[in-house]
Amino acid sequence: MTIEYLSQNLAFEGTQHVCSHRSRETGTDMTFSVYVPPHMPGIKLPVLWYLSGLTCTHANVTEKGEYRKACAEHGIIFVAPDTSPRGDDVPDATEEYDFGKGAGFYVDATQDPWSRHYRMRSYIENELPEIIAENFPADMARQGITGHSMGGHGALTIGLRNPGRFRSISAFAPIVAPSQVPWGEKALARYIGDDRAAWREYDAVALIEDGARAEHLLVDQGTADNFLEDQLKPSLLAMACAKAGMMPEIRMQSGYDHSYYFIATFMAEHVAWHAERLG
Repeated sequence: MTIEYLSQNLAFEGTQHVCSHRSRETGTDMTFSVYVPPHMPGIKLPVLWYLSGLTCTHANVTEKGEYRKACAEHGIIFVAPDTSPRGDDVPDATEEYDFGKGAGFYVDATQDPWSRHYRMRSYIENELPEIIAENFPADMARQGITGHSMGGHGALTIGLRNPGRFRSISAFAPIVAPSQVPWGEKALARYIGDDRAAWREYDAVALIEDGARAEHLLVDQGTADNFLEDQLKPSLLAMACAKAGMMPEIRMQSGYDHSYYFIATFMAEHVAWHAERLG
């Protein structure tokens, strides 16, 4: 698959790439970033995927995530896709920050007018991995996934649905049960339709209730997060895991909010945690 390199920058002796390509899944041009750490020629490296949150693009974590030093130390490729399709022909809800462009919720939409372009699930699960495998020194047998907020929801659900692909799953302040909170109810109803049974594959708590399992799961949540009580509800994930016999590490970080200051503080720990499990 043909990709265009928009920028390449040396960082911690590795290379930070920003790339674009024409997507078959979204029918649009898509931009993503890839950090490749220093490595010996011919060596294949494990991959850590990072999914961003509402209103974000690939650029937020690329510029503010502070992952490169840790990825260089542990030999981890770091991939950061966009959060939704972009372009003049892509439908949007311009007055709504939590729906439309920048708010794809990592679903394959089934409702008009969203279904043509809003196919972020298939983009992340199928198309972009093919591009990474073809163009970068990635060992696709060793993959982990993480994300923030809406991207934490994406990391949890994509990881739980694909246990054979992802050895490790982590998240920063994830939406753990979108079927039970305003952000998720709004997005799933409009992207997927009114049948709540169809929402369950996009809800981490529901997936666990329905039998999905993850051996290695880490969640960091700030106690000063403005969205903690109304939108995030990590206690629902803890209860679902307890009933399923899972033993996640859910860490409540005192005084931290929902921002990239929080993410940057614990990013190196997440990279190291994934590296240990990816070998």
